[in-house]
Amino acid sequence: MKIIRDEFIKKDPEGARKAVLSEVLTLKALRDHANIIKLLDYGDNGQVYKPATGRTVEGLVYIVLEYVEGGLLLFDLCQNVGAFGEDCGRLLFLQLLDSLEHMHSRDIAHRDIKLENVLVDASTMTLKVADFGYAVQGTQQLRSFRGTFTYMAPEIKEGRSYDGKAADLFSAAVVLFIMVRGIFPFKEARKEEYFYNLLVQKNYEEYWKQVEST
Repeated sequence: MKIIRDEFIKKDPEGARKAVLSEVLTLKALRDHANIIKLLDYGDNGQVYKPATGRTVEGLVYIVLEYVEGGLLLFDLCQNVGAFGEDCGRLLFLQLLDSLEHMHSRDIAHRDIKLENVLVDASTMTLKVADFGYAVQGTQQLRSFRGTFTYMAPEIKEGRSYDGKAADLFSAAVVLFIMVRGIFPFKEARKEEYFYNLLVQKNYEEYWKQVEST
């Protein structure tokens, strides 16, 4: 269950409710895919009782999502296991690509694909993409600064208009590298960053030499 903090609502009531509504509509549009977290219920009349204070908090905005067995984040799995190698990485990445193809076929971009936003069913190793707070319908000529720095496409960092589908694929490629190699490919997609600059300059031999020495 995702509960929107009361202070967040009070800080920007209209913006907060608009963001929740946007996420709900996105999840509704994507509800028929095995690798995307399913929306079960939502509302703005939630109540939470706090035993420590004896107080009941009312009027909470909430979203109820499907239960994922084990509750593992892909981030936790990568931290615990390390490099998955190509075979296991391929198995998981195909699921991520399937979910992106489903989103993009409906002209929806996630805009924050990262290890922390992918759940893993511990019993079946099924991926579930979650957290659609930055998702947008209409993927062309976007300008909003959205995403997480380490996974963010360079055109977003540079403040240029961007294609949300292409930005998702860039982030997914970073996820793939981490799964297969057990490390990040670079700190940020900026030319000033050493490893990323090697890739931009197509100096692949030096890149892999440096990566393998870390």
